Amino acid sequence: MKTKLILSMFFLAVSFASYAARIDTVMVKSVSMNKDILTVFIIPDAATGREARACPVVFLLHGYGGNAYRWLAIKPELPALADEKGIIFVCPDAKNSWYWDSPVDPDCRYETFVVSELVNYADTHYKTRAFREGRAVTGLSMGGHGALWLAFRHTDVFGAAGSTSGGVDFRPFPESWEINKQLGDYDAHRDRWSEYTVVGQVSKIKDGELAIIVDCGLDDFFLDVNISLHLLLKSNHISHDFILRPGKHNTAYWNNSIDYQILFFNKYFSR
Repeated sequence: MKTKLILSMFFLAVSFASYAARIDTVMVKSVSMNKDILTVFIIPDAATGREARACPVVFLLHGYGGNAYRWLAIKPELPALADEKGIIFVCPDAKNSWYWDSPVDPDCRYETFVVSELVNYADTHYKTRAFREGRAVTGLSMGGHGALWLAFRHTDVFGAAGSTSGGVDFRPFPESWEINKQLGDYDAHRDRWSEYTVVGQVSKIKDGELAIIVDCGLDDFFLDVNISLHLLLKSNHISHDFILRPGKHNTAYWNNSIDYQILFFNKYFSR
């Protein structure tokens, strides 16, 4: 009942908004998982109408316990930002998947979904810049892990990537967030757990392949693993922006941090 009330209030707020940007709620077919995935597309005015131009795309990934509407709830100004920057935002509902193709659960293929099926849907249904230099991916918490995981492994698809408060190394939290449902028990599969972290993927990328931004709050429980990621990227001579600012693992922090990430991506798209 509480969920229905929140969604009703959300849709009521959207209906009275004066943005020119269009918000499309779409069920995108995933052949790999044989189901439809709820996805929110925020389409700027620049990408619609007779004089529409191809716009860059930022894929925004939610965190654990979130859904396709989470980023709009965190940042209600996203439609206005879409119009201001001429950016399409895409927000898929990935459940608590961690954005992997799970080696344990054959029904969890969210890496394939985002990188292949969702990107293809966006490019065939909207006026996008349909090449890697026109795409970025970022997210919060679980979604921050997911964004860097996908981008590090698919530099042919994404030109830029970010993470805010990202769970970039979850090994210090082996009992949390249902990760064992996706990777198996930690004690029995330690090598697999290491491989499936973002820090375990750094060796796959070379300097200059991706424009990277990583940020975290100083009072966030993921602070230490984000600092470790920064030091690992630095030791591997991978250029990146790394920002620490006051804040916790919460909506107030993400509402602020995403502004800096959008600015970073917009500068990348404007090269």
